[in-house]
Amino acid sequence: MERIKQLFLGPNRFYWVSTSILLVWMLVLDSNDITVQFRLWNELRQLENEKVYYQQKKKELEKERRMVIGNPSLLEKFAREKYLMKKPKEDIFVIVDENNQPIER
Repeated sequence: MERIKQLFLGPNRFYWVSTSILLVWMLVLDSNDITVQFRLWNELRQLENEKVYYQQKKKELEKERRMVIGNPSLLEKFAREKYLMKKPKEDIFVIVDENNQPIER
């Protein structure tokens, strides 16, 4: 306790008080205080995880695209299964398994 009194009441008290006020302002009172920084850091981590997920999905779609381009029978199969496209006067039945995934024939 004596050390704190000496710091704040000693010859360099202006610097210690100014630094203390600045730290309190930066950590608590500022619009970009420590809680906001923590929330933004968490949001950044979440967005980075989403980025990895969407990059994987993009690779899968590119792979499917390469398979379908240039093969009309695969193109028709892909359109019918993924987008439920149909010919006129035709009914579509999608059979799914217990995980709600379409069953391949």
